[in-house]
Amino acid sequence: MSKTIDIISLGCSKNLVDSETLMGLMEANGYQCTHDSDDPQGEIVVVNTCGFINDAKEESINTILEFAQAKTEGRIEKLFVMGCLSERYLADLEKEIPEVDGWYGKFNYKKLLKDLNGEEYNACEGKRHITTPRHYAYIKISEGCDRHCAYCAIPLITGKHQSRPMQEILDEVRYLVSQGTKEFNVIAQELTYYGVDLDGKQHIAELIEQMADIPGVEWIRLHYAYPTHFPWDLLRVIREKQNVCKYLDIALQHVSDNMLSRMRRHVTKDETYELVRRMREEVPGIHIRTTLMVGFPGETDEDFEELKAFVKWARFERMGAFSYSEEEGTYSADNFEDDVPEDVKQSRLDKIMRIQQNISAELEAEKVGKVFKVIIDRREGDYYIGRTEFCSPEVDPEVLIPAAEAKLTIGNFYDVLITDSEEFDLYGTTIIKTYEQ
Repeated sequence: MSKTIDIISLGCSKNLVDSETLMGLMEANGYQCTHDSDDPQGEIVVVNTCGFINDAKEESINTILEFAQAKTEGRIEKLFVMGCLSERYLADLEKEIPEVDGWYGKFNYKKLLKDLNGEEYNACEGKRHITTPRHYAYIKISEGCDRHCAYCAIPLITGKHQSRPMQEILDEVRYLVSQGTKEFNVIAQELTYYGVDLDGKQHIAELIEQMADIPGVEWIRLHYAYPTHFPWDLLRVIREKQNVCKYLDIALQHVSDNMLSRMRRHVTKDETYELVRRMREEVPGIHIRTTLMVGFPGETDEDFEELKAFVKWARFERMGAFSYSEEEGTYSADNFEDDVPEDVKQSRLDKIMRIQQNISAELEAEKVGKVFKVIIDRREGDYYIGRTEFCSPEVDPEVLIPAAEAKLTIGNFYDVLITDSEEFDLYGTTIIKTYEQ
């Protein structure tokens, strides 16, 4: 059997961390790993699937079928599947796609190595194979979720919230710093719940504060907070620690009391307004990323008008939206009729995104003439592509800097004067390199 393994990662950054962990384990045992190879030949292929929403499930199944065909044609030797889709639909998948040599879920994927090598194998001591550019990485601090929102299948897939030990996380950050990582994007299904399963208390502020004190950590960015019982001390950490980005990803989903109640969000309209107001008051300049949902069962025109008014008031720096899609096994699928017509869902989605596009264009234009610290991710054609502290990799606006101006180093920080803006992206010019690399 070939000792080369190609791992295909689908879905979110949390899945990517699992793939990187498996790659580190495989390499510690003599395998050569590649990631998202365009055309694997004669290799073992592992598909790490997503099972969150219908589009993601369809992509995962199509990818498995594509590699099942490659195995039938002799272009690969073995095919294994892991991740959220097989965690949720294992019995059905085993029947439908017999070409797969082994199925693993969300948590038992390390068994794959035992099945390949036998009982004896080397541990990798938590050292992942980072697939992102070396200067940034994702840090997963917990798995699972206890919130049980009406529409969400995540608790069905990942189970109850489980926090990683704090020292283990900090040791991982120190190791990655030693490997050249400067930027840490902290992720979880629900990061503000961190620690509650350990001793009943929220420890996210303490964790981020200790992480920020590690030498070599230049940026920390926070993803996937939850509005209910928000840990206010976290705002103090964001405000006081210079290397904690003034950025918070917090999915609010809706604002009308009718929708928040039906969605089982355990928060009110007034509390949501107060949350956004207090964030902006306590952390001047904070950039809030949120996600909203339209078309949830029972959403009226009045509910949607409240949502539009909220978006206009909040002026989110980053906002995404999607229309409700029924997920089997969830509270809403079992208890509500999906009664908002598809054309109404799409119309509402288009309207809310048009509002946001105008807001985004205005907010980005306000950056013109200002200087920001920018990290350089890559070069594309005539431009270096970078990001400010307000921009997470792959999902947020970028800064384009003409490559003809100066030779910049990927992964280094530069001061950049913003000279122009578009609806989402910025253009700039480097004025002086001011950061020790």
